[in-house]
Amino acid sequence: MHRHCVADSRNARDLAILMALTAMTRWAFRSHFLYDIDSVNFALALGRFDPRVYQPYPPGYFLYVRLGMLAHSIFHDPNTALIAISILASCGAVAMIHVLASIWFGRAAAAFAAMIFVCSPLAWFYGTVALTYIVEAFFSALIGYLCWRVYCGAARFVFPAAALLGVAAGFRQSSLLVLTPLLMYAMGSVSPKRAWGKRAWAGISILLLTLAAWSIPMVYQSGGLQAYASSLWSLWRLVPARQTVFTSSIFSSVARFCLILAIFGLSLGSAALLVFRGSKAPSPNGAKTFTWIWISPGLLLFTFVYLKFVNSGYLLVLLPPACVWVGSWAADWYQRSSLTSIGRTALLAGAAAANILIFVRAPMYFSYREVRRSQQELTAVIAALQQIAQPQRTLIVGFDSHFLGYRHAGFYLPRYRTVQFPEVPLASGAGVFTMKDRQTTLVSHLSLDSFRDFIVFPLPSSGMEYGEYMKCFRARFAADGLGVTTLNGIEFVRGPLSALPSLFPHLTFEPAP
Repeated sequence: MHRHCVADSRNARDLAILMALTAMTRWAFRSHFLYDIDSVNFALALGRFDPRVYQPYPPGYFLYVRLGMLAHSIFHDPNTALIAISILASCGAVAMIHVLASIWFGRAAAAFAAMIFVCSPLAWFYGTVALTYIVEAFFSALIGYLCWRVYCGAARFVFPAAALLGVAAGFRQSSLLVLTPLLMYAMGSVSPKRAWGKRAWAGISILLLTLAAWSIPMVYQSGGLQAYASSLWSLWRLVPARQTVFTSSIFSSVARFCLILAIFGLSLGSAALLVFRGSKAPSPNGAKTFTWIWISPGLLLFTFVYLKFVNSGYLLVLLPPACVWVGSWAADWYQRSSLTSIGRTALLAGAAAANILIFVRAPMYFSYREVRRSQQELTAVIAALQQIAQPQRTLIVGFDSHFLGYRHAGFYLPRYRTVQFPEVPLASGAGVFTMKDRQTTLVSHLSLDSFRDFIVFPLPSSGMEYGEYMKCFRARFAADGLGVTTLNGIEFVRGPLSALPSLFPHLTFEPAP
């Protein structure tokens, strides 16, 4: 009994230290502005939930928005409220990774697994911005632990596992696709003779009831089933449907699988090198099969359906089991290494430093350096635009861009009318999203009111793709159709209202009175 008390005390102390370390590192490096277009969508949804106008974008993330509303009542700032959720989810994820790794491989492996997560460049980044991916990682870790308990014969965990899967789907609906097979596998393994007994069917019923508890109010607040389904289908056709294995070559799927491997490497950082080292650490019976059931649906989904590097956070749902296994390999290496204690400690410190350096300085979108650069550029653009354009006379045209797009313009310049480029397809033709006072509308005709001209909200200055896109954009106009105003080194493309039909050929314009 005394040994168990000591072990529990040590585990509790380890968890407290790890969660405190996670919270401090995330809070210290948190983003001080809404990071990308999806972050702005979520922030707007805190004021008015409406997936039809992408507040937030479909499928809605209903429970995430509701939790964000609660957090907003505490912090009174949308960005801080949503980041607080990310930090709490990060703390929960590291705790569950530690618990599961401790059950499978012992205390040393649990410490390594948790530290791999704490120092993961991607997990660190997504714990500092207003996005949902780290929340899904937490639910993955928690549901994975509960499903393991079910798999081991503790049938009483069927109910909380099923209910939490339903709740997780309310935060990110993709969780239902990725984690349902794990729940079904765990319930089917309780006992071969009664795999689908009363308890398993009760678990499925609880899952369905939990899904209904939030999906029915979500559909109602979205304007009804037809409106909700229409907006979801429109988004699917615009983005993912064009890149699935059914609408593109098999080479696209091969490229996505290679991208998955690269993202896993960035997620684990220097710990990824342990993949190339054989490990003799014993694992619990069934743990390998359980892990494959855990990660395979996600691997298949992201390989054959949709994945982009800028959406690397999708793969965080698979990070908890990866941390558990790599943590066991790290513990095995540490115990078997021929290096001295000082040598092993120095090597571990160097590995952690490498991960920290990747997060802080890497020239990639998820680094702290790039986040700060984006924030500085956004601040400069907003200040400059307010000096050269009046909200009553100038219409802002913003791009449908992850960074410095029309959403950032509409949120941080609420007194201006902002219009998204390009048009979006509607059932009756085409339309555009417009913003004013942080409210979004989808229109097929645009009133010019008292506007005299329009100004283009500039894209990020970094990256060749942005420069090429601007060249194509300006090519839509005649040579003398546009002008350029430069302030503080920032170029603003301007044009007369008469040039707007070149941008929005299917839109109807109401002339100014």
